[in-house]
Amino acid sequence: MTSPLRPGRGGLLLAVRVTPKSSRDEVSGLHVASDGSVSLAVKVTAVPDKGMANKAVLETLAKACRMPKSAFALVSGETDRNKTILVTGNPAGLEALIAGKVNAGKEN
Repeated sequence: MTSPLRPGRGGLLLAVRVTPKSSRDEVSGLHVASDGSVSLAVKVTAVPDKGMANKAVLETLAKACRMPKSAFALVSGETDRNKTILVTGNPAGLEALIAGKVNAGKEN
């Protein structure tokens, strides 16, 4: 299985699959698309209107990784479920979160 992270200019690029209008804000695991690409699955309670869901995604990731919100920036997919997020600073929290989700998937 590949990683949803890849090197990018100024940090790491994170592939994210978003589910808006969920019952709670959470990073729920990994999503494998039909083409085999892997992304981090993020659920948010916000509706996809006027960037509210995008903002909620960045806040949810920051909280889950214990990183500042300023370390996350949306670079593509503003109106799509599949988004690319630039992560700057020390991505150790993000890498630990992804490793935990990968290991959780292997236990099932």
